[in-house]
Amino acid sequence: MNKNSLIPAATVLLFKDSLEGPKVLMVKRSKRPPFENLYVFPGGKVDQDDEGSEISALCRKLDDAEASFQLNIGSGGLAYWVAAIRESFEEVGILMAELSGRQLGEDSLHNKKLKDYRNSINNGELSFCEMLVKEKLYLSLSNICPLSHWITPEIEKRRFNTRFFVAKVPSLQNDEHDGKEITDSLWITPEDALKEASSGGMQMIMPTIKNLESCCGFKSVEELIMAKKNIKPIDRPSILPKFFKKEGTWVGLLPGDEGYEDA
Repeated sequence: MNKNSLIPAATVLLFKDSLEGPKVLMVKRSKRPPFENLYVFPGGKVDQDDEGSEISALCRKLDDAEASFQLNIGSGGLAYWVAAIRESFEEVGILMAELSGRQLGEDSLHNKKLKDYRNSINNGELSFCEMLVKEKLYLSLSNICPLSHWITPEIEKRRFNTRFFVAKVPSLQNDEHDGKEITDSLWITPEDALKEASSGGMQMIMPTIKNLESCCGFKSVEELIMAKKNIKPIDRPSILPKFFKKEGTWVGLLPGDEGYEDA
């Protein structure tokens, strides 16, 4: 793989309301690289099936032109949204979809059926799109929106072009980590997650920490989602961290930091 090639990827911060404020679902990756033992959010590579016309036809209230505009790219934006929803379902069992205008999770009727479908998809017996068609489901995009855009530093061998999203989880949907790629999961406020990261209780990398910081201070998930939806695409710049060694210690810089342009 060319060191400078970027792998398209999507990650989603799944939120639900609680008495302590909005809580985000954080997952602990397995020991397999590139994110071994780190606490992150559900997500992964954009698959070829995520950008096909068949899956695009199952997206409600958003087409590729509008999705691409919101991501500040020329085309292909809808695939990132699809990948975020698909990865959420495959990794933690949460599906942002609707049936006959009702969002899944407004009742518990589909939970057992979805669990069986998820197992079939993860075992390679069925595709995500095939499940949607079979159950007459449409992807629900009204409660998910872009949050940020991070590019893996050039020092890494495997580099990702990652779009982060924020989404509201239907109240009655069950979450259950897959036990393979993900070994643990928990709902936690962004503020508490940052405290755990600072104390060493939860290992996180810079993009995870910065995205958590951007979601602090909100009283409800609806307030959080609306605030992020009101950000103009041009005001969500791409973030490419730079790392270098100084006196034997790795130093990380973000755009706007002193010395970034010279690093």
